[in-house]
Amino acid sequence: MTNRTNRRRFLGQSAAVTASVGYWAGTSLASDTKPESALNALAAGCIGVGGKGGSDTSHIGNQGVRIAGLCDVDGDTLTKKGREFPDAAKFDDFREMLDKLGDKIDIVTCSTPDHVHAAACVRAMNMGKHIYCQKPLTWSIREARLMRETAEKTGVITQMGNQGTSEDGLREAVEVIRSGAIGDVSEVHIFSNRPVWPQGGGRPDKVDPVPESLNWDAWIGPAPMRPFVSGAYHSFNWRGWVDFGTGALGDMACHTTNMPVMALKLWDPVAVTAVKNPGIVEGEQFPASSALMFEFPEREGLPACKFYWYDGGNLPSDDIISQLPKSFQKRIAKQREGGPKMSGAVVVGSKGLLFSPDDYGAKYYLLPEDKYEDYQVPEQTLPRIPFKASGDERQKWEFVSTIKGEYEPGTMANFGYAGRLTETILVGNLAMRAGEGQRIEWNAKDLTSPNVESVNQFVQREYRSGWELG
Repeated sequence: MTNRTNRRRFLGQSAAVTASVGYWAGTSLASDTKPESALNALAAGCIGVGGKGGSDTSHIGNQGVRIAGLCDVDGDTLTKKGREFPDAAKFDDFREMLDKLGDKIDIVTCSTPDHVHAAACVRAMNMGKHIYCQKPLTWSIREARLMRETAEKTGVITQMGNQGTSEDGLREAVEVIRSGAIGDVSEVHIFSNRPVWPQGGGRPDKVDPVPESLNWDAWIGPAPMRPFVSGAYHSFNWRGWVDFGTGALGDMACHTTNMPVMALKLWDPVAVTAVKNPGIVEGEQFPASSALMFEFPEREGLPACKFYWYDGGNLPSDDIISQLPKSFQKRIAKQREGGPKMSGAVVVGSKGLLFSPDDYGAKYYLLPEDKYEDYQVPEQTLPRIPFKASGDERQKWEFVSTIKGEYEPGTMANFGYAGRLTETILVGNLAMRAGEGQRIEWNAKDLTSPNVESVNQFVQREYRSGWELG
């Protein structure tokens, strides 16, 4: 399908969001549809049900899945979500939930801090459970490899929560780049408004009593034990701590790099360099800002490519910014004056640029505008999700419908894809462990650096007793 598109229009708009109206594989969910027997309905156990986990749980329930178990280390969060699903059993340790509900659930959702993802999901996959796991897929590179290998071995349906994958606009942008519309791509520039949590400090010098409602041991999970400090880690600021999170890169790159990675097969970098790197602070926290450069070789007929990442207010050079739409350049100017930080993705080709100002790749421009004024989008090669709702809910529909065998294309952000995406991204965090300007060569097959061996210890971790992967 092709359609004439004015270059001055905002390309790649996803379909209008109507969260309360949808259709199942092109068929209206009319009132005369027979309700699914409770005996045959899918059931889920949800790990982490506050914040993003709260919406993940609700969205899975909205797809006709019975929420049989709720698990959260915070008793207050658990009680609150329990009001929405009063029949669900409640747990503050995912191991207990999986032990007790193992034969009663088909699906496990995991919306915990990054460091718990693999411990929960590998265990659940080995029990034959289909998995929806938030991004980034894992805390470590080795865990990402294990997650995709385990998914392949067990044959379960998987999906990572980078909901931009479900957007029509992202899929169209991938088709546009693959069609050669902007020519051979030599550079990709991604800049992020993250972090929006504290980074760049050391460990707190105090200890606070653990709240009665919090299972601190379960929150720490596989990571090394440390004292509880109010507001330092739970419930949001964990992202900046190297023991628990993956920093600005891990938080947003699975979203913002998703479209160009998919379009250009940006797997397995051969090197990464921290161009700007204040370093890991006291071995505890990621720096407040950084800039990285990944190098990718020729791959499957595509030319060698460099991918640049910027966070904490860092931006691409003026040579790149000056080619973006004037309205966006004004927003960048305000950022430089102390205004809100911007995010964006710029894919640089030999014929033009593709620019997405959207964290999820759902909207895009082709630049320069006059060159693409009469551009026609290429023939569709990627499936479109027929369910009309928010991108987040569409991704849940894709996941549940695939499990039911009612959506043949399957999940696009499955662990086979998401594992490779996460591996690629987390190599960047190794560069944070080295000095500024240090080029780290990378052997993706063996998951090692041959020239900076000191970073290899951070490819995986030792797990606290009782929390090993299994």
